[in-house]
Amino acid sequence: MYNAFRLKKGMDLKKEIEDYVIKNKISGVVLCCVGSLSKLTIRLADGKSIFEKDGEFEIVSFTGTLSEDGVHIHISVADEFGNTIGGHLKNGCIINTTAEICLFILTDIKFKREFDEETGYDELVVKKN
Repeated sequence: MYNAFRLKKGMDLKKEIEDYVIKNKISGVVLCCVGSLSKLTIRLADGKSIFEKDGEFEIVSFTGTLSEDGVHIHISVADEFGNTIGGHLKNGCIINTTAEICLFILTDIKFKREFDEETGYDELVVKKN
């Protein structure tokens, strides 16, 4: 099953996706997201550093898993010079003009997120419906 929606200027990308997933009880994956940001907030690959920057950014890549327990999304953006940066999507990524989001919703399995002592994060657990 598929679903799609559009976010508008000034909305928080991660918060709106999380709210949508919870409201619609979704387990699934992001097929794509096309749009732009006026503020970027991501966690970098070291797992600790947060990168924040105001500017104009095109979303060039967006992928992740979705569950009512939380979303795990990675994003890459390009700035006005074409320089690209990416990382773990955090609250505080603010839509500039639009974000068009397409989701694939799973019906036979359910995604959950449970704390993993080894990683220190809530990790994906896949369960049969």
